Amino acid sequence: MIVPIEIRQPEFKRYDITIDTLPKLHYDRKVAIVTNTTVAPLHLARVMERLEAPQIEVIELPDGEEFKTMETVLSILDRLFEARYDRSSLLIALGGGVIGDMTGFASSLYQRGIGFVQMPTTLLSQVDASVGGKTGVNNRWGKNLVGAFYQPEAVYIDPAFLETLPEREYAAGIAEVVKMAVMFDRDFFDFLEKSDLKAPETAVEMIARSVSLKADVVNRDEKEAGVRAVLNYGHTFGHVIENETGYARYLHGEAVAIGMVMANELAVDLGQLSREEAERIRVLLEKWGLPTRYRVENPEAFYEHFFLDKKSRNNRIKFILPGGSIGSYVMRDDIPKAQVLKALERFRES
Repeated sequence: MIVPIEIRQPEFKRYDITIDTLPKLHYDRKVAIVTNTTVAPLHLARVMERLEAPQIEVIELPDGEEFKTMETVLSILDRLFEARYDRSSLLIALGGGVIGDMTGFASSLYQRGIGFVQMPTTLLSQVDASVGGKTGVNNRWGKNLVGAFYQPEAVYIDPAFLETLPEREYAAGIAEVVKMAVMFDRDFFDFLEKSDLKAPETAVEMIARSVSLKADVVNRDEKEAGVRAVLNYGHTFGHVIENETGYARYLHGEAVAIGMVMANELAVDLGQLSREEAERIRVLLEKWGLPTRYRVENPEAFYEHFFLDKKSRNNRIKFILPGGSIGSYVMRDDIPKAQVLKALERFRES
């Protein structure tokens, strides 16, 4: 299956997202595969068998969100300079969202921009992180605050990569799938509730529907000026959780799962989501072993962290919430601080 990305503004860009067995790939330019110490032993040999290029370098990085830093990106660039790569060269991101984000960012920087290809190996990166051209790194101020919108030349989603994925990583990807269903597609949410999402055929359908939803959003709004911001449902809260815990306690999807539950509490208080629908979302997340509780030690400090989020503007925090029911959304930047603190207070003893 091929899902196209066709961005028309401010300039036309097109590439394909291929959901199928990884094809044979032939390049007439230098290629560097960026991967990590976990993925390389599992999948690098298979990719190398299907890849042909005049020169192939492998850049193997340590695994973990804590390494998603500018220092790591600079180490990628150093390797490219040492190997005398040029502006026609290509990077391949073989790994999860962290590898994809850093590889794309390095591509945007090297000699002012070279091509890159995404080969996502986690469910989270297949359904979300690899699609749409967001790249970047974390710093001490927060999540993905340094980066660029930089589109890949192609995305190859091979469901076979998921066969070696640990259960916890698979569940983290489910969180991003649930996010898209809650925001855009009630029928898809019903499908997620009723289906065995580990069954191969069902997993492929889940990936395809998620990618199609995200592709439609990116085609309409590449640089998050409007509807693409809706994909941050759960992230406004989740990014604070990741920052507070040093990116070490939770996987990204786990923090997003908690963030969705927090956002839903706020939505229920505002009368924009029924308690019944909020419970449906929580139950679906917990079905996959995802965390839905987090102890907010200091609601005031948690609230102040929101202002380091990229979605805040002019000291106003943009909250993405369900918009009345599952399958719809609303963006709010007018919610009083007291209302947000009231929702956060419920998580003090969580």
